[in-house]
Amino acid sequence: MNALRTPDVSASPEPLRIHEVCVRDGFQIEPVFVPTERKIELVNALSRSGVAKIEVTSFSSPKAIPALADAEAVMRGIDRVPGVEYAALVPNVRGAERALACAVDELNLVMSASDSHSRANLRMTREQSLAQFADIVAAAAGQAAVNASLSTAFGCPFDGDVPAEVVLGWVARLVDLGIDRIALCDTTGMANPAQVQRLFRAVTERWPDVTFTAHFHDTRAMGLANALAALEVGITHFDASLGGLGGCPFAPGASGNVCTEDLVHMFEAMGRRTGVDLERLLTLARQLPDIVGHPVPGQVMKAGPATRRYPLP
Repeated sequence: MNALRTPDVSASPEPLRIHEVCVRDGFQIEPVFVPTERKIELVNALSRSGVAKIEVTSFSSPKAIPALADAEAVMRGIDRVPGVEYAALVPNVRGAERALACAVDELNLVMSASDSHSRANLRMTREQSLAQFADIVAAAAGQAAVNASLSTAFGCPFDGDVPAEVVLGWVARLVDLGIDRIALCDTTGMANPAQVQRLFRAVTERWPDVTFTAHFHDTRAMGLANALAALEVGITHFDASLGGLGGCPFAPGASGNVCTEDLVHMFEAMGRRTGVDLERLLTLARQLPDIVGHPVPGQVMKAGPATRRYPLP
């Protein structure tokens, strides 16, 4: 049961879908290796929290991301809960083949809207990324859904502003490949709510049949504000990371993703259903400092939900 009491929302819009990325986006940059068993335990617990999707791991080279070198063991070791999608990031066709062999529900492909970030993060141009996507889409046909995450869609730490026309151009090319799930990612927390509304309004009006996901980082403390802005123009799919873990290793100054429990707390307090059990999330978030060996940014895990009451002094 959610910790927040919400009004009767039987006539409200569809429930929001929360995509948990902590185990991949969060753990990939941690200096300590999180044991395989703990990853599996966390994924299993998150599966029972009500989140709609979990990005479990990345099928990258173990040399490139040693923190996720156990991708196969984790994906094969988790319990699959009906109704929950299990996704994995794949950087190339070989990674896609490894992920498909583990029966993932979704392949998450990543490219950058800005050329400099593409070269720094992926060691390839945007055109080279797109060429690989075509091969991966063909490999995944009939076996798994494909989502494309477009990094630096709201700004690049190297190039600065990324014009909306550039972002729309890359979205158009992704759609032309047959990709109907696309995340617009604020990789370094450069977005602002007005910009978020303009860009998401533009893509949803032009491609109404594509499922767009909002992926925000809280680098400049605007993650929740940007999520609210996306919600107000009709976005219902949100990436988030338990405890606010995460960040891009190739984006100077980037901090963690928008915090899952803080995001759920905000939406539920507004009367928007997420299907997520906030108390379960808070219990898991409070375990993270022990898992990663340092404090985590989440706020609601420290203060408790807004419904918390204290005895009169």
